Amino acid sequence: MVDADQRLIVTIDGPAGTGKSAVSHRLAAELGISCLDTGAMYRCVALMTMREGIDASDASLVTPAMDAHPIDFDWTQHPPMPRLDGEPVGEAIRSAEIGRVVSIVAAVPEIRGAMVQAQRRIAQTHPRLVSEGRDQGSVVFPDAEARFYLTADASIRAHRRARQLRATGHENVEEAEVLQAIEARDALDRSRKIGPLTCAPGAILIDTTEMGRQEVVERLAREVRAIVDGAVSGSC
Repeated sequence: MVDADQRLIVTIDGPAGTGKSAVSHRLAAELGISCLDTGAMYRCVALMTMREGIDASDASLVTPAMDAHPIDFDWTQHPPMPRLDGEPVGEAIRSAEIGRVVSIVAAVPEIRGAMVQAQRRIAQTHPRLVSEGRDQGSVVFPDAEARFYLTADASIRAHRRARQLRATGHENVEEAEVLQAIEARDALDRSRKIGPLTCAPGAILIDTTEMGRQEVVERLAREVRAIVDGAVSGSC
C-alpha cells in the first residue's frame, strides 16, 4: 500500500487482450486503492444501443439515450461492478457481439467526450484509482501520477481473449475470428481522430507477451511505488 492521504491516479492503457482489466483489478488490490474499468463503460453503451435498437454510430440518438440510461458502478463490490440502469450487467457486456458494437461506439467523438467527463467525475470521488482503457494516460488523465501502456503480440492477445470467452460460456469461439476482430479493433482504435490508442509520451511501456499476469502486476506495483518515492523509469 501507499500513503492513504496521497492522491494516486494510475492509468493502464493498451489494446485488447493485453490483460488490462485483470491486471488493473489485482494492482488496485495490491496498492489498496479503487479500480475503474472504462472499457466496461463503453460496453454498457453498446449494450444499451442494442437493447434500445439504436444505431450505435448516431450520436444524436446515442447521447440522449445515455442520459436516459445511466451507467455507474457498484463500488461496494471488488472489483466494482458495472451497472446499466442500476442493474449489474455481468457477462452480458463481454460477448463477441458487444465487442463488435463497442468498436463503433468508441469511435463516435460525442460519446468519447461524454465518457471522458464521466471518468474524470469518478476520479474526483475516487482520487486513489487505477483506471484502465485505451486513452486514460493520453487523454483522460494526462497528469496521472503513474501511466502505463501494456502491449503484446496480436496472436497472443487473441489466444488470451478466446480462452477468456470460453471460460465464460462462449464455447464456439474460433481463435482465428478473435484474432481478426482484435486486429480490426486495433486499426480502428489507432486511426480514430478523438482519443486514439497510443502510448503517450512519458508512459511506461510493458510488453506482456511472455509475462504471466501476476508477474505484470508485481512489475507495475514496483514501478508505482518507485514513482511515488520519486524514482524515474524508462518510458515511451
